[in-house]
Amino acid sequence: MSDSTEFRPAPRALPPTIALGGGTFEPAVDASTAPRRHPDWIKARIPSGETYQEVRRLLHGLTLHTVCEEAHCPNMGECWDERTATVMILGDTCTRACGFCAVKTGKPLGHDLDEPRRVAEAISGLGLDHVVITSVARDDLDDGGAGIFAETIRRLRAACPGMGVEVLIPDFNGEEARLRTVMAAGPDILNHNVETVARLQKPVRKRARYDRSLDVLLRAKAYALELGAADSALPSIHTKSSIMVGLGETRPELRQTFLDLRAVDCDILTIGQYLRPSAEHLPVERYYHPDEFAEMREEALALGFRHVESGPLVRSSYHARDQVPDAEARRAAREAGTTGSSVAVGPPVRRAPTIAPDGRLVYRPD
Repeated sequence: MSDSTEFRPAPRALPPTIALGGGTFEPAVDASTAPRRHPDWIKARIPSGETYQEVRRLLHGLTLHTVCEEAHCPNMGECWDERTATVMILGDTCTRACGFCAVKTGKPLGHDLDEPRRVAEAISGLGLDHVVITSVARDDLDDGGAGIFAETIRRLRAACPGMGVEVLIPDFNGEEARLRTVMAAGPDILNHNVETVARLQKPVRKRARYDRSLDVLLRAKAYALELGAADSALPSIHTKSSIMVGLGETRPELRQTFLDLRAVDCDILTIGQYLRPSAEHLPVERYYHPDEFAEMREEALALGFRHVESGPLVRSSYHARDQVPDAEARRAAREAGTTGSSVAVGPPVRRAPTIAPDGRLVYRPD
C-alpha cells in the first residue's frame, strides 16, 4: 500500500474504540481516564410518587425480577408511575455476555416451572395497563425458555383480561418451533431487538446475528398472519424492535437498519441513546442531540413504521402501553370499568382462558 492510501491517525490519537474493534473507553477532554459526564439533556426522572412506590413494594414482595432494575433503566420511575412494568422471567442470570447489558452473566442454576402462575398472580394485583415480559437468554434450556414465555402469556390473559401483553424475546438461536410456541400464545406485541447496525453486531451482541434477528421478526409476522387466518378470535399482533445509538454507527448505517426492519414488516421502532452501565461495558462513542432523535423519528415514520419512539432516554419498553393494537379502545374500556372484549373497535379480542379448580389452565373454555 502506498503512503498516499495508508490510514493516518488523528493528531491526538485516541485508544481503539468498538467501532474499530477495540474495547477501551474514550478519555475525558483532560485526557484522564474518568468517564465523561452525560450532556445536559440526559436527565432521568427520579423514581418517586405513590403509584411508583406501590408497584415497587408489590414487585419486591413477590420476589419478581424486573429488567427495569436489572438493566438500570433510566425510565423506571416514569413507567412504574404509569403502571407499566417489564418483568424478567427465567431467572436473573444470562447465558450470553453482550457488551452493552448490565444483566449478570453466568450459568443459570435452573428454572421455575411454576413461574408463569406466580407472575400472573402477581401482575393481577398490580392493576397494570400493560406488561412487558422479557427474559435473560437461556441457551442452556432445550426450548430456550419458549414454553415458559407462552404459558406466562396464557396465564396473564386469564388473570388480567384487557391488559396489554408484550413479550421481548431472545433470538432462540433461530429455532422455528420455539418462535411458533410463543406466537401461538397470542401476545399483543412480539418484540425482538436488533440493538445496533449490522457492522457492530459482533462487539455489541457477541452470540447474536443481525440476519437471524431480522429473520425472527419476519417469521413472527408470518406466523401471526397464519394463526390469525386460522382463528379469528386471535388478536392483531404487531412486531417491534429497538436500536441503541452512540456505539460508533453512522447515520447511513442507521437508515439501512430502518430499511431492513421495514423490509421484514416490523411495525414499531424505538431508538435511544446507549448509556454505559459500568467501566467494564462498551464505551459511548458519542451522544446524539435531541434534534437528531427527532430527525430519525421522522425518517423512520416516512418509511412506514406504525409507531416510532425516539429520544435520548427511550428504551425498548418506553411508552409500551400506547403501542398495543387498539390501545385507545383498551384504555377507554378500562376507564369505563370493562374489559377490552366489550369494546366493538378493531379486530375481535382473544377469548380469555380460565383456570380450572385443579390449577390447570383451560385455554379454550368452550
